[in-house]
Amino acid sequence: MKELFASFYDFVMNFIGSLGVCAPIVGSLLIVLESILPMLPLFVFITMNFIAFGKVWGFIISWLCTILGCSLSYFLVRKLGYNYVKRRIPNESIIKKSLTYIQKLSLTKITVILAIPFTPAFIFNFAAGLSNMAYKKFLIAITIGKIFLVYFWGVVGTGLIESMKHPENLITVAIMMLLAYLASLIVNKVFKLD
Repeated sequence: MKELFASFYDFVMNFIGSLGVCAPIVGSLLIVLESILPMLPLFVFITMNFIAFGKVWGFIISWLCTILGCSLSYFLVRKLGYNYVKRRIPNESIIKKSLTYIQKLSLTKITVILAIPFTPAFIFNFAAGLSNMAYKKFLIAITIGKIFLVYFWGVVGTGLIESMKHPENLITVAIMMLLAYLASLIVNKVFKLD
């Protein structure tokens, strides 16, 4: 298992080295594209950024690009699919009920959903764009929630074996998810979004 991670690390470093000055641009574009094309593996791109640019810059680049990608996905669906889908969905259909449910989710719940590393973000971006969810609420939720998701994948991606040897890394992630929940409660009360 250790050899597998060593091989992956070597592959990533060689790949990033071959990109040269374009590495930050490629890393950023791949993360933005992942929000639109869900088959791309986000954790790999975040890991690449953490390895290539270090924990601080890798985190900042990955976090900002994730927010940009989710926003782009939201607006593409809102612009291209909103009216088309709304006209064709019967009022009593399960899709209509699901979209209404998503629209009514509290900021706190959305933030926690988006902070969970295995949540399919594309589906949520798509549903948020189709529902009547306000962009302000969506943006605040992804801004807070993606902090923890990016940190989680950065920590796990760059040191899965270390995380198993040092459970404090996983405890840190759990504490950060709790902080995301508390931050969303505070923001929710301040901006009265629900």
